[in-house]
Amino acid sequence: MESIVVIGSSSIDLVVKTNVLPQAGETVMGNSFFTTTGGKGANQAVAAARLSNKVYMIGAVGDDDNGKQIIENLEQNNVDTTFMDKIENETSGTAHITLFEDDNRIIVVPAANNHVTPEKVLPKLEHFGAGDIILMQHEIPEETIKEVTGYAIKHDMKVILNPAPYRKIDKALIDKVTWITPNESESELLFENGVDEALKAYPRKLIVTQGAAGAMFYNDSRQLVKGYKKQVVDTTGAGDTFNGALAVALIENKTLEEAVDFANLAGSFSVTALGAQSAMPYRKELD
Repeated sequence: MESIVVIGSSSIDLVVKTNVLPQAGETVMGNSFFTTTGGKGANQAVAAARLSNKVYMIGAVGDDDNGKQIIENLEQNNVDTTFMDKIENETSGTAHITLFEDDNRIIVVPAANNHVTPEKVLPKLEHFGAGDIILMQHEIPEETIKEVTGYAIKHDMKVILNPAPYRKIDKALIDKVTWITPNESESELLFENGVDEALKAYPRKLIVTQGAAGAMFYNDSRQLVKGYKKQVVDTTGAGDTFNGALAVALIENKTLEEAVDFANLAGSFSVTALGAQSAMPYRKELD
């Protein structure tokens, strides 16, 4: 079976739950606080590894206790960490998350994730080959994404780019990746002519996620694959779960519609508990 290679960020998430969002200069009382492992790359790797075997993570942590915790969590979730780097005299990434009602606001401090550079990543890709799927996000350097995508094309590997958090992308990069998976707000920022025109311009490549409503792509006409409704506790890991599950379904040669449906179902489970990874489903829950 081919491998899923997640190249991305890892972090410790510092999560506050509150009923009141502070305004500028204001201090408010929170309801609860907890820490958990996260980072879009690590989240997507865990989501994929709970649904499949042969999931590898390429990334970087600091030489601190947070880094040890990140690696241990990946390994406990069946993610192969052979290609994770430990950066000396650097801290591991952190994400500072505020949960308010049914939504979240996040500030990311990349730290060691800035060391996920082409120089460190490309030699590791020599261990993978044709048919493997590479999954990347925007919490690592832009140059890494570009060079990895170029490498993947030369070696018949497929690329899923989850362009989150938003940053401007060259059209040339969109043309090169196999699939790109922005949410609605990211899509509106990425495509000046609107989401509908973008879907037509990138048939079976652009997959626009819409939370509980489902996800859209274009295949002769606009296709909406409806989502699954669950009781929402925390939406933090929903997008990451979708992307990890999508990679699993695609590497199993499901049709795009089947793959998106599978990813929607997995994503719906992920919102039912606090923390990005805590409610990510296992395969037996979806089959």
